[in-house]
Amino acid sequence: MAFLGNNFNWFVGVVEDRFDPEKTGRLRVRCLGVHTGDKLALPTADLPWASVTLPTTASGISGLGQSPSFIVEGAWVWGYFRDGNGLMQEMVIVGTLPGKPAELGNTEVGFYDPNSRLDADGQPTGISVYPKEMDEPDTNRLAVNNADKEHSTFTLRKAERIKDIPTADFDEVGSNIKASDTDNWNEPEITYKAAYPYNHVFESESGHIKEYDDTELNERIHERHKSGTSYEMLPNGDLVTLVKNSHYAITSSNNKAFIQGDSDITINGRHKVYINKNGQSDNNYDIQVGPGANVNIQVDNGNLNVVTKTGQFNFDVGADFNVNVGGNYNLNVQGSETKTVEGTTTHNTTGSTTIRGSTIDLNP
Repeated sequence: MAFLGNNFNWFVGVVEDRFDPEKTGRLRVRCLGVHTGDKLALPTADLPWASVTLPTTASGISGLGQSPSFIVEGAWVWGYFRDGNGLMQEMVIVGTLPGKPAELGNTEVGFYDPNSRLDADGQPTGISVYPKEMDEPDTNRLAVNNADKEHSTFTLRKAERIKDIPTADFDEVGSNIKASDTDNWNEPEITYKAAYPYNHVFESESGHIKEYDDTELNERIHERHKSGTSYEMLPNGDLVTLVKNSHYAITSSNNKAFIQGDSDITINGRHKVYINKNGQSDNNYDIQVGPGANVNIQVDNGNLNVVTKTGQFNFDVGADFNVNVGGNYNLNVQGSETKTVEGTTTHNTTGSTTIRGSTIDLNP
């Protein structure tokens, strides 16, 4: 195939179709000074397909790198005709030309996005989908940071910020049980203070967003799914993760976590932990609390149940063993009971005491 590089001509035009039947990323472009804007004389379907030059981050072969391009209908592009010797059918797009739209598009004429917005009844309005706004730059609003024209996700994030999340509030009982101090906590405040041109933003058509913000003293990294699930690295190094639906984490090998500060977990639903699913020996569930701290368990309105199906239930208490029962105390032993007390035993009751047995020996 001959390269007609000596005869190419430059063009500027508007993309009117990106649904390449070959799915190679080609676009149909209506070029200024070459094509008429009369869509009856030259429908969009009759425009030539233009190949798109990709950056070096996309190999352009075997699906490696980014593909296809993110150019949409209504975008202004520039490039050249490889066959500029009069045919002008072999088009190559070099780049896009952002600007500041002075008007919205008209789907009835050329040089506009032919796709129409829909009204409340789902009927076409004749106004192009792109550009979305007029009289403001094509630059993403998150990069511009105009307080009068906030990006919708920024407004939504401020409205949905979660506050006053409770932590475990253990009730102290007498002098034997001491609880930790507890405070409710809030989702961190939004630190977005982007200054143009330091916030580098990527946004897809449906609303997926990436921000790499180099604004001095407010450097952030933020990635957000259109559903609201997101993560953000704050200027101070904090990491905030929001999951709008279920969160699944599957690890094929080991999982280790080292928390050098405090950890608070608040769960509105149930919580289950299953250890040693495969039944291997010595896969224990070990909990160790260092000196000077307690293990506190409180059930506000329910039962505390511990079951060992075949093993022993062992207590090894280095000091006093205190039990306070607000109701009855029932002990059912199907085998024998042996109690050894090296000191004295004191039994106080305000009611009667009954001892039954086939044989009762007192100091045998």
